[in-house]
Amino acid sequence: MLVLLASAGIALLVSLLATPLFIRGFARIGWGQFIRDDGPQSHHVKRGTPTMGGLIFIVATLVGYFGGKLLGQDPPTLPALLVLLLIVGMGAVGFVDDYLKISNQRSLGLGGWAKVAGQLIVSVVFSVLVLTIPAGSTGMPLADPVISGVRDIPWLDLAPLGALGIILFVLWITVINVSAANAVNVTDGLDGLATGSMILSMVGYVFIAFWQFNQSCLSQLPPGDAARCYDVAQPLDIATLAATVMGALIGFLWWNTSPAQIFMGDVGSLALGGALAGFAVMTDTQLLLIVIAGLPIIVTGSVIVQRAYFKATGGKRVFLMTPLHHHFELKGWAEVTIVVRFWIITGLFVAAAVGAFYFEWTVHPR
Repeated sequence: MLVLLASAGIALLVSLLATPLFIRGFARIGWGQFIRDDGPQSHHVKRGTPTMGGLIFIVATLVGYFGGKLLGQDPPTLPALLVLLLIVGMGAVGFVDDYLKISNQRSLGLGGWAKVAGQLIVSVVFSVLVLTIPAGSTGMPLADPVISGVRDIPWLDLAPLGALGIILFVLWITVINVSAANAVNVTDGLDGLATGSMILSMVGYVFIAFWQFNQSCLSQLPPGDAARCYDVAQPLDIATLAATVMGALIGFLWWNTSPAQIFMGDVGSLALGGALAGFAVMTDTQLLLIVIAGLPIIVTGSVIVQRAYFKATGGKRVFLMTPLHHHFELKGWAEVTIVVRFWIITGLFVAAAVGAFYFEWTVHPR
């Protein structure tokens, strides 16, 4: 518990205190945001605002996690290191995309297929590692090829399919990661929107992973509770990492809230999507991610619906503009109003996910 609090606190302080330095440095070297001409007119005043701020909370997360481990004299664990690998890897893809936007002074960086290819490579590497690296002395891999909801779903066990099952599970994790990353990326369109939403999502994973630690199958539990324990690897360290990401985001939000002095960029949004996917895999709550990431899914869904309806009707629209937050901007809502209301929606989704997680434990057969 000491390591959890120390890691989160260090990450918060690093992010809060270092962000102004990054803002001045990014402004000096010209790493400013490029605004689309077809976007809301109110956004054109944001042109030139320093971007790629995701680098800050990625660094703060790394410093916080390893700093807390050093203070607590507690060695890092493989599950947390693999989630960090996923965060950094997805952030690297976003960094290249952001850098090309800045260099070319346009709203498009990497080509669509190139960007997806980078995400696929990172996802496959992560998937293969969690399926092959043993979790301690048991010799069992960190993740079983079983699709999970609130815990592993026995009838969705892909292991009996052999090599085909392993391939299908790798594809499944890849879909989760790429979908989460791009959903957060689409949500990152207003000052503080994605940052605040992801803070609430991290709170959800802190609770889930910490509860799994308290109800771990490796713990001495009462007879009734022992029958419904959680067989996940290093849940306390996953809770620590989720709290560390949360702390780093809180420090960043101080400067990212309206009017934002820095944007997270794709380096930040893709990294956060990777964090969501990594925590979902490591806590065996893969399908529950649909609820925890409810807001990004709705926002991304608005884009899909708009495009499909536009093509099907020959030019008609469901929304004034997508993603969804831009629709409400054109309806006359203030940016801060949209952000706060979307945070509330995120909070309700996270509360529902945590509630479903706990409810499953209460009704799980003893």
